[in-house]
Amino acid sequence: MTAQEGAAARRGGGDLGAALRRWRDRVAPADVGLPAGRPRRAAGLRREEVARLAGISVDYVVRLEQGRASSPSAQVLTALARALRLSDEERHHLFLLAGRLAPAGDRGSAHLTPSVVRLLERMADSAVGVFDPAWTLVAANPVYTALAGEYSGAAGRDRNLLWRHFTGMPSGVVHTPEQADRFERAAVADLRSATARRPGDPRLRRLVADLRRHSPRFADLWAAHAVGTHAADTKTLHHPEVGALELDCDVLTVPGSDARVVVHTAAPGSESAAKLRLLGAAGARGAGAHRHR
Repeated sequence: MTAQEGAAARRGGGDLGAALRRWRDRVAPADVGLPAGRPRRAAGLRREEVARLAGISVDYVVRLEQGRASSPSAQVLTALARALRLSDEERHHLFLLAGRLAPAGDRGSAHLTPSVVRLLERMADSAVGVFDPAWTLVAANPVYTALAGEYSGAAGRDRNLLWRHFTGMPSGVVHTPEQADRFERAAVADLRSATARRPGDPRLRRLVADLRRHSPRFADLWAAHAVGTHAADTKTLHHPEVGALELDCDVLTVPGSDARVVVHTAAPGSESAAKLRLLGAAGARGAGAHRHR
């Protein structure tokens, strides 16, 4: 850290709590795939929701906002930046307020550009989720939130697609053996590509190490050293309210970002397309009710 940056950090240290509260207030739960929950007195995320999304304790969030916690780690700051959907500039400012420099490996991560936000808002007949380089869900439109109910209220590793799949967590997705093999090979190759692009990212290293420990299948695929990109998939999803949906899944990349925009669609005129529209209408009603609280 330069002398000027160190001075800025000392001057801004007292503003860390205020900045965290401001950023928390501007993020709606529906924007990060959380249910609206009980009526709210103010817009934005509650402290316990930030804690769940960042994988830290509520007490620590309270102490940070009240200026009673000093020197949060780089890992905590990175998790908070992700949970609060900070831009690169805001993430850098957060680290300076905490007296640190943003790690080089963390820059250019999966923050949401205005074009991605518009995509989420306008694709009302498709389920759209945005994932970071580790395949952790960071945002979703109402259709995806209604479709992938297992993510509602989930935090930390429970919001990671690969962790959920390879450790056998509950899911409505049903793959044929051929589909499962194709998905697993593509996903692991994509994760290896991400680790090559971001060698300084400790979160990616921990995820890989933990997956190798907990999943023999992942360990075998990782040992193959395949490198690639997960670009498409087909799946059957069993939803508790509308039943089975046959879906195509396409993975889009965002220029200048490591975000993956995952779009689930159904064949036009199919029963699955009608079910997606039903889920979209239900999700939009829920999101609208939340926004007006």
